[in-house]
Amino acid sequence: MEKLNIGVDAARKKIQHYCAYQERCHSEVKGRLYDMGLRTSEVEDLLSELIRENFLNEERFAIAFAGGKFRMKQWGRIKIKHELKTRNLSEYCIRKALHSINDEDYGLTLENLSAKKAPTIKGNIFKKRAALTRYLLQKGYEADLVREVVKNTFVKN
Repeated sequence: MEKLNIGVDAARKKIQHYCAYQERCHSEVKGRLYDMGLRTSEVEDLLSELIRENFLNEERFAIAFAGGKFRMKQWGRIKIKHELKTRNLSEYCIRKALHSINDEDYGLTLENLSAKKAPTIKGNIFKKRAALTRYLLQKGYEADLVREVVKNTFVKN
């Protein structure tokens, strides 16, 4: 993105709108402010102002992010945790976000993913199990849960 070099007041308005539209993490906002051509001191001042006025809250972002990725893309906790770490969130926020995912819904989602994917896999039983296991692990689910669900999926069939 090309640097814009706009004033602090214009940047404040734009970034408040940017944060009000959806939850953002600090690194996204900081990058956006630097793209607007602001200096480091101006960026830090605006960030603290956004936090003070509650436009920016990393705990709120982490919980919204985890819930959205789990519900919409059916990501597992491992993948969500990894993505939150790449966005430089604190361990506290990551733990809060992962605890916000309901354990019962988590198990049901894993079983549903397994039940939907299993019939689409071709090959003998060993290839099917391996492919389904890989698929669920790539989605970010824990290995012990995946092993149990894969075993139960192919017992039913």
